[in-house]
Amino acid sequence: MDLLPNLIVAGFYAAVAFDFWRSGKTDLPRNHAPWHQVAIGIGLLLHGILLSKSLFVGGLNLGLTNALSAIFWLTVLIYWIAALKHELHSLQAFVLPPAAVFVLLQGLFPETHLVAYADRPAFVWHLVISMLAYSLLTFAALHALLMAIAERSLHRKPTLLRLPGFPPLLPMEKLLFRIITLGFALLTLTLISGIVFSEELFHQALRFNHKNVFALISWAIFGALLIGRYQHGWRGKKAIRWTLSGFALLLLAYVGSKFVLEIILGR
Repeated sequence: MDLLPNLIVAGFYAAVAFDFWRSGKTDLPRNHAPWHQVAIGIGLLLHGILLSKSLFVGGLNLGLTNALSAIFWLTVLIYWIAALKHELHSLQAFVLPPAAVFVLLQGLFPETHLVAYADRPAFVWHLVISMLAYSLLTFAALHALLMAIAERSLHRKPTLLRLPGFPPLLPMEKLLFRIITLGFALLTLTLISGIVFSEELFHQALRFNHKNVFALISWAIFGALLIGRYQHGWRGKKAIRWTLSGFALLLLAYVGSKFVLEIILGR
């Protein structure tokens, strides 16, 4: 088993995260190091090459570790692009460590779970849209966690994490709702395309298994959050709580179901 490529990718992510945490525990200048974006970009490139080699082996291989690695590759990519315009460098503390962990798990525990119907373009598009939706909402959840810590720090409340500097809360909040709006739109497309594909294959518009139920509840929570935002001005702690609740259910819908089926039941 050749773990060296995975270790290199994890090393790029971990080096940036470690440098960021180090500056948070000292009184070093809080300016964003220019090499961070370069190192993350190299990590993303190498990570993408690894995924291309592991995902397309004898079909479309979406085992649990491959899927988690792909979702966090997309999440880091979203962060990397957003950080070119917005001051989001504190998010390195949340985005990069799990990405490093999951790229290592992809190498340590390779799994083969070939996806049926991968030869159908409509189903492939359904998968692509769903992965983008999950990644955007993962980014939103991590961003909401950062906002919660920033808010506590602003009110001088004790926190478990000490991060070096935060962007202003108002721009962070605006970005959060932009990401949630796009993620909600893609999640809606995911559910619609899933219903259409289910009707085509199984002659049943929607199968009410636990995965679909959790996904629908998560969709309803994010939809209610957006309505609350644009009609009633929801913000702050309420927005953070709703974001994290919706993401938790989405996590149960996707990762929970794959873990039960592949790891516990061995299907």
